[in-house]
Amino acid sequence: MKVSPAARRKARHYGMQALYQWHMTQAAPHIIEAEFRTDNDMTHVDTDYLHELVQKIPEMTDDLDQSYEPFLQDRSLEELDAITKALLRIAAYELTHRIDVPYKVVINEAVALGKKFGAVDSFKFINGVLDQLAAKLRAAEVKAERR
Repeated sequence: MKVSPAARRKARHYGMQALYQWHMTQAAPHIIEAEFRTDNDMTHVDTDYLHELVQKIPEMTDDLDQSYEPFLQDRSLEELDAITKALLRIAAYELTHRIDVPYKVVINEAVALGKKFGAVDSFKFINGVLDQLAAKLRAAEVKAERR
């Protein structure tokens, strides 16, 4: 079944909020996901994708953080706010484990959510980090796109 881009976008939106909540509370991801499914209209949400993000990303935060950490410029992981971390983790996860999602979509979605929920101009930082991460993780795709 083909999932609409809008349903996937909403899954990322709720996924980012759920990962933010997980980061802040350390509650079990399955409990947070259940709360989101109860409290929000999931009619037009790719719930399978939401489930994947909320369940898998907390299990691999160390690996995901290490993948983008070299591109944080003059910041450390500890200096990143929870929204930025959630967005970078989702994008790093997608770049690494969801090669069916084009790298430009990964970056654009993270930037859009950064504009909506992040600190002022955090989307610019997110864009810079993810441009470099995509060039590393998806070198062939990036190179083909830039020709």
